[in-house]
Amino acid sequence: MTNRTRILTGITTTGTPHLGNYAGAIRPAILASRDSNADSFYFLADYHALIKCDDPLRIQRSRLEIAATWLAGGLDVDRVTFYRQSDIPEIPELTWLLTCVAAKGLLNRAHAYKASVDKNVETGEDPDAGITMGLYSYPVLMAADILMFNAHKVPVGRDQIQHVEMARDIGQRFNHLFGQGKEFFTMPEALIEESVATLPGLDGRKMSKSYDNTIPLFTSAKDMKDAISRIVTDSRAPGEAKDPDNSHLFTLFQAFATPAQADEFRSELLGGLGWGEAKNRLFQLLDNELGESRERYHQLIERPADLEDILQHGAKKARAVATPFLNELREAVGLRSFVNQVQVAATTKKKAAKAARFVSFREDDGSFRFRLLAADGEQLLLSRNFADGKTAGQVTKQLQSGQALDVRSEDLGFSVWLEGECVGDSPAFADVAARDAAVEALRIALTPVQE
Repeated sequence: MTNRTRILTGITTTGTPHLGNYAGAIRPAILASRDSNADSFYFLADYHALIKCDDPLRIQRSRLEIAATWLAGGLDVDRVTFYRQSDIPEIPELTWLLTCVAAKGLLNRAHAYKASVDKNVETGEDPDAGITMGLYSYPVLMAADILMFNAHKVPVGRDQIQHVEMARDIGQRFNHLFGQGKEFFTMPEALIEESVATLPGLDGRKMSKSYDNTIPLFTSAKDMKDAISRIVTDSRAPGEAKDPDNSHLFTLFQAFATPAQADEFRSELLGGLGWGEAKNRLFQLLDNELGESRERYHQLIERPADLEDILQHGAKKARAVATPFLNELREAVGLRSFVNQVQVAATTKKKAAKAARFVSFREDDGSFRFRLLAADGEQLLLSRNFADGKTAGQVTKQLQSGQALDVRSEDLGFSVWLEGECVGDSPAFADVAARDAAVEALRIALTPVQE
């Protein structure tokens, strides 16, 4: 069991990464992945993309571009688990298990769904016009992303906190219904990075594809210079003092500069540096910062087979966690193999009928106890302490009388109760399947033999 903090980050594959994505999410995530105490999972959220985009070619291209962006930015796939959401079949299956316990009222409160309904009402449309089940159940898929790997921390913006809270609610509900005292899911926490930059776009609004005001991250040097030249500035002429604190251009510069560089640029603006030269300084800074990564990005784009190999390797690592965990969850909800049940029942019945036996003994403190042993000598039950041998014997007779057993499963063991009192406990078994097999063996062993 690792003591490292598991951190999970995803990015939706619906567009070309821009400077805002890089400064606000990709760069801080890559830096965080280098922490020796972090067990980092990064994924391309391409199932989520289907909710927002119905252009297959755009999604296909975006998956390629975003995968290349993470790697060009310095993500070390030997240190982290880097995968595509759609390569993990356990995620949609877990989504359905969670859908079956998620409250409709909870999903009704999801911000994205409510915003779409409110917009329809404002325009006189039917409240659910254009709203798909993908949009409505989006929080359940996100919960599956998080809970599948039992992430401790999920870095999100403030507008995404609700999704982490909903994942907690859904995970707690599943634990309550099927855990029988076991906490299958770790409760995730939203990790809010207060220092992460929210960059302005060319027009001063938040840089966003929906505003068409972005600067693509790894566009050519010429195209980047052209984009920077379109940044909106005020009308102050060269020689006039500029206000750095109200300059979108300065905000962009500051996001990529060292403190010393930012201080020098601020002083130059206050001293009357012209906007044209200021834009050229920003271009030079970005070109120096991103030039090497840009070259690696385009090399990766030209080698999609290499990207595929990297993602398949990541999927293998992710599924090494997801597959056994989902098997455990399937067991918990009752989706179990008939063959295994028949084999277990047949084997345990044969063993139990053949040689299951009680063994009584006395402890050093004078109390009396007994064990119920299976045919192979495996201990199925160890009794509690009794004051005298007569009482211990009466309990064994009650257990053999054929009356209904009250067996209570607890994590990887179980206890047996008579008339509201616990009379014995099992040892801890290797897994849930072994525990359930032992319970079946116990029941068969205590069933009176019919002559």
